[in-house]
Amino acid sequence: MYSLQEAIRPSADLRNHYSEISRLCRENKEAVIITVNGRGDTVSLSYEEYQRMKSRIELLEILAEAEEDVNAGRIAPVKDTFDDLRIILKGGTI
Repeated sequence: MYSLQEAIRPSADLRNHYSEISRLCRENKEAVIITVNGRGDTVSLSYEEYQRMKSRIELLEILAEAEEDVNAGRIAPVKDTFDDLRIILKGGTI
C-alpha cells in the first residue's frame, strides 16, 4: 500500500530552511506540512511526488466512474467494445 511520509514544520522554517525542506521532499519523498500558528496551512511535495499523486487520483476517478457504470447497468460485452475500437481505428464511425 502507498504511504507518504510526513514532516511538520513551522512557516518560519520555509523561509529560513528552504533548502533543507526541499531536500526532504525530493530525497526522502516526504510531504512537509507547513504550519501557521500551530495549524496546518500548506503542504510541500517534490514535483515527482506531486505527479505520482495526481496520476493516482486520476486513475481512482476513472475507476469510480467505471464502477458507477457497472452499477447502473451501462456495460457492453468486451467483444463489442473491441469491435467498435477496430472500426474507429480503421477510420470508421460507430
